[in-house]
Amino acid sequence: MKKLYIISALALAAMGMTSCDDFLNDNRYPLDKQTDNPSYWNNESNVQKQCDNLYTNFYGYDTGYFYFATRSDNNASNYGGTFVNWANTNVPSSASAWTSPYTIIRQCNQIINNVAVSSLTESQKGKFMGIGRLIRALEYYRLVRTYGDVQYTDIAPDPTNSDILYSPRMDRDVVMDKVYEDLDFACKNIGSGSKTTWSSDLAYAMTAEIALYEGTYCKYRTLEDNYKAADVARANKYLQYAADAAKVLIDKKYSLNSTYIGNYNSVALENNPEMIFYKEYKMAVKTHSQINYTVLTTEIAGMSKDAFDSYLFKDGKPLALTSCDKNDAGYVKENANGCNNKILYIGDVLAQRDQRLYQTIDTVVCYGGVATADEPGAGMRWSRAGSSNLFSSSGYTTRKFDNPEDITWQYRQNSNYTCAPVYWISFIYCMYAEAKAELGTLTDSDLDISINKLYTRAELPTQTVASLSNMNDPANNMGVNSLIWEVRRCRRCELMFDLDYRYWDLIRWHQLDKYDTTKYPNIRLGANIKNGTMTNPVTEGDYLKATPNDNRVYEARQYLYPIPTQQINLTLGAITQNKLWE
Repeated sequence: MKKLYIISALALAAMGMTSCDDFLNDNRYPLDKQTDNPSYWNNESNVQKQCDNLYTNFYGYDTGYFYFATRSDNNASNYGGTFVNWANTNVPSSASAWTSPYTIIRQCNQIINNVAVSSLTESQKGKFMGIGRLIRALEYYRLVRTYGDVQYTDIAPDPTNSDILYSPRMDRDVVMDKVYEDLDFACKNIGSGSKTTWSSDLAYAMTAEIALYEGTYCKYRTLEDNYKAADVARANKYLQYAADAAKVLIDKKYSLNSTYIGNYNSVALENNPEMIFYKEYKMAVKTHSQINYTVLTTEIAGMSKDAFDSYLFKDGKPLALTSCDKNDAGYVKENANGCNNKILYIGDVLAQRDQRLYQTIDTVVCYGGVATADEPGAGMRWSRAGSSNLFSSSGYTTRKFDNPEDITWQYRQNSNYTCAPVYWISFIYCMYAEAKAELGTLTDSDLDISINKLYTRAELPTQTVASLSNMNDPANNMGVNSLIWEVRRCRRCELMFDLDYRYWDLIRWHQLDKYDTTKYPNIRLGANIKNGTMTNPVTEGDYLKATPNDNRVYEARQYLYPIPTQQINLTLGAITQNKLWE
């Protein structure tokens, strides 16, 4: 039974390492023809194919993570009118979040260990081993942030060394130290590449992201909720790693794109000066449904009032402190395209705020009976819902991913071909500013080379350390100083609806309780519709209320996922359950 488990668990790993010949059929576990032959790994083309298979581990528009990660305070509900609860309410018997990374890790270990003893040049070895170690680092990072302590191996298991499959979990801090060693090796050895291929710049970007996570996680974690006490010395070490990696990229040729929305709705990102690495799509070749899902006539997930209110006003001040017009109600006007007689227009409302908001949601509130429409000069490009109505759970609908060039395909599922950013320089600016703020070393010069550039593009006043430190927004409910709060705000607005960053941000800041809808009701509220024309809408005061009968209540155990019971049983108790899930 033990041997059966090994074979069944590892067969999938071998299946992932394929080329265009009969490699798939010849190399199911146990390997027997090509990859267990040293001569295979002496061929640069063969190894390149193995490395290129690892591209699938980067999230893009085809993975459902952009905009659709609605377990967040950025979205007011999920599709179908239900509120998104925690990923786990009970301990599962199995979970791909545990098994899938190990499949990829085995693949990486095969590349690393076989290339190390190959006859390739030292430069070629460094590049390919760097790629393998880069993705191994990524997968262990995802495992650790999900489960905490995990099993660790740097070899590919087979029947001769299968005991590692039955070993206890390794301390998550030790694993993350190994992750950083892999990242550091990748940064120094992969070398140059394009915006869609492997490069040391990609490795530096990943290092900044992962080190920032580790630094803040270790700074804010608690013994009760995260099973380890805060470690300031460790936190500062990783925060410095993050700042240093980000600075390497800031000092390079990258610069901001002319528009914020242009990073998300382009069919060609190769000439975008902001891109470090992106996932490419081609019409009728490799496509997705990112646009299709944001123009559906069934209800879609809308931006929450909590997220809407997080954007600064044109004077650089938050909602509680601004001298700008705070009105968020909009007004009824004639629909220029005739899709509906009246629309609830908020273009003037958005014009008062951070222009990232203006480029993220529509200028028309879209809720029961009210359709979005083309508004020349107000940011709308076409009547996205045609003659039908477009609905949002909160009234606020997402447009930052829409591209007129893709309009032919916008209503066709799995046919969109806009390209997805994976790492880009504004993302790096946010990491750099946050790492420096957490270290207590952020200067005005640091702001000028990072998030002040984002403020300028968003048509907001630039800031100093003093001005951010003295902002003192009454909405600050995270127990951090004003400087850190404002840096976090900038990151939230810059990465709105991007992947599941917001979820993991609140994990690493130890702020997961902010997802509790009973404590923070603005998560489930949406647009101000007091001037709207809908009959008997579900509201709370003037605000549209999404999924009024559901709640998500904070539980400390949600900081870590439960270990699947199948894994505990198969390891004969060597793996134990996370304590709050016991």
